[in-house]
Amino acid sequence: MAEITRDVLIVGAGAAGLTAANDLRKAGLSVAVLEARDRVGGRLWTDVIDGAMLEIGGQWVSPDQDALKDTIEELGLETYSRYREGDSVYVGPDGQTHRFTGEMFPVSAETEAVIAEITERLDAMVAEIDPDRPWEHANAEEWDSVTWDAWLRAQTDDDEAVRNLAFATGSAMLTKPTHSFSLLQSLLMAASAGSYSNLVDADFILDKRVVGGLQKVPLLLAERLGEDVLLNQPVRSLEWGADGVAATTDDTTVRARFAILAHAPVLYSRIAFVPPLPRRQHQMHQHISMGFVIKVHAVYDRPFWREQGLSGTAFSPYELAHEAYDNTNHADERGTLVGFVSDQNADDLFTLTAEERKERILESLSHYYGSEAKNPVVYYESDWGTEEWTRGAYAASFDMGGLHRYGADLRSAVGPIHFACSDLAGAGYQHVDGAIRMGHLVASNIVDSSRATGDTAEVG
Repeated sequence: MAEITRDVLIVGAGAAGLTAANDLRKAGLSVAVLEARDRVGGRLWTDVIDGAMLEIGGQWVSPDQDALKDTIEELGLETYSRYREGDSVYVGPDGQTHRFTGEMFPVSAETEAVIAEITERLDAMVAEIDPDRPWEHANAEEWDSVTWDAWLRAQTDDDEAVRNLAFATGSAMLTKPTHSFSLLQSLLMAASAGSYSNLVDADFILDKRVVGGLQKVPLLLAERLGEDVLLNQPVRSLEWGADGVAATTDDTTVRARFAILAHAPVLYSRIAFVPPLPRRQHQMHQHISMGFVIKVHAVYDRPFWREQGLSGTAFSPYELAHEAYDNTNHADERGTLVGFVSDQNADDLFTLTAEERKERILESLSHYYGSEAKNPVVYYESDWGTEEWTRGAYAASFDMGGLHRYGADLRSAVGPIHFACSDLAGAGYQHVDGAIRMGHLVASNIVDSSRATGDTAEVG
């Protein structure tokens, strides 16, 4: 059994853990990053499938994501804008395909008015929410006791308006059925993006991509750490106390003054803590779960939809693939569409064979783009639900009532153990930007603690 001694142990080589590790190194502290997978990046993963480069995990950069943008610039990476020239497509309750431009779906004037009025109301509510402390709002308990679906249906009996309002934080972001999470959780999701209007604006949220894929961010951060990043090292146990921590993998023990758990909170239970974590942590973790979405990649010999004057942007709360976009890679002659199937629809699809699943998804895409969408040259489904060290997508959120009850404890250190990942972020919640913000925050906290005690460890 190899033994390593460092100032700080980081579990997880995603954007949060690698950001923290680099900050700590710059501050003069030694680090070791233990990653269970055979790669770095966590929920960022760019790979070549059947000759096509696909961003299997996160990929977009929005204008408000300053922490991510600063990191991209500092690493010398280039970005490019998502293709959005031409008409968008909407499939309504009648099953008919409607082309449109602008932000508002082509619904009736009455439904449009309802959507606009409730959106304005939501923006006002979100403006009162501190994304870092949503549980402190005067109405937090009340808003955490009503489901997102029930609240919307109490505002209007216009079903099409409800479906279009609901899917932004439901199918599109939290990727859970709208009856399974609270109004407060939905407001947090919107507050993390600055407003509900920002969240429903695809041109804002899905603005730019990184040339070569967003996984370049963790890959370059890991390069700077060199041999201090250890792959294929799932942590089996973590002993902790006043003197620090000792993490044990199958073949290595790392001793450190501090530890950072920089992975999804649903994986905390994979580690045997000695002594056990406090009761509050045990209870809280049982009220957090991952959403589930299938990210569908369909590559064609050319972006044929552009020939029809379509941008590739498509929405429908009535379709199996509730949204889809032109995801063509930078300087690629081929065309790529990316579509999303989430929550109950995603669950149902995995009762089918792979061929049946593919057929149904491509049929749904054809309702937006025509029959040519049924014949991609490369087809791939990102199924993060089967990933041993992720277990869902995009991220974790609380069940009903959990956010106001336990939210204040999410980031609280337990002795020498600190926590950092996108699932815990305020601004940038569930996004790479949030992961980077959390990495910076927890590193700063540890540097302050280390300076206060004057303790450092020798590299061994």
